[in-house]
Amino acid sequence: MTQLSVTQPVQPSDPKLARILQLYGEGSFQSPNAARRLQLRLLLWNIQMQIVQRLKRGVDLVLATIALITLFPLILLTALAIKLESPGPIIFKQTRVGKWGKLFTCYKFRSMGIDAETRKKELLTHNEVDGPIFKMQIDPRVTRVGRIIRKLSIDELPQLFNVFKGDMSLVGPRPPVPQEVNQYKFDHLRRLDAIPGLTGLQQVSGRSDLSFERWVELDMQYISQQSVRKDIEILLKTIPAVILGKGAY
Repeated sequence: MTQLSVTQPVQPSDPKLARILQLYGEGSFQSPNAARRLQLRLLLWNIQMQIVQRLKRGVDLVLATIALITLFPLILLTALAIKLESPGPIIFKQTRVGKWGKLFTCYKFRSMGIDAETRKKELLTHNEVDGPIFKMQIDPRVTRVGRIIRKLSIDELPQLFNVFKGDMSLVGPRPPVPQEVNQYKFDHLRRLDAIPGLTGLQQVSGRSDLSFERWVELDMQYISQQSVRKDIEILLKTIPAVILGKGAY
């Protein structure tokens, strides 16, 4: 019987596993048992993540239903205020980038005039944040009602319907627009490794007052630590963050 040489590397037969090992700098092994052990760990990790995602989806549906029932009067009042102040649709629809680059239609209460997207080109030189995102503390496109609902994050409430559709979760990285993703560095694309959310670590840690790089760091932290418990902690922290309105504009 021939013995396996300790100097002869053993490559895993599964090409997906081989790719993962290569990415982590472990492209070869000195024994087949090492590859099997890692394959078992990856299998257990995958099962764990499947359980977490199903629990997360269940929590999303239950809490989103409660939120819609509880906040329904506020939703109606907001819709009426938008309609009375300015012409145009009540709901603003925008294409956003979701998990792994999937495009979806994101819903928001309209907080700007109907010519907002056209006027944005004129205001790009007044951008007050770094990175590929655009923010102005005093944006001339925002209506009077819009300033109030943006300050209190009421404009995000229609995204509860995105949660029901499965395009979004209650907690996760905020979904970017395609133009922003086109300007991402390679490392920034890791933000797309999770289902986007209504709130997240960025929203409870300073929101628009944060630099884009810090924003990405917080999203990466969430993705690596995501759990149902973590989501509930972030949701509880979101309440005072919304009430105080710090960094919201």
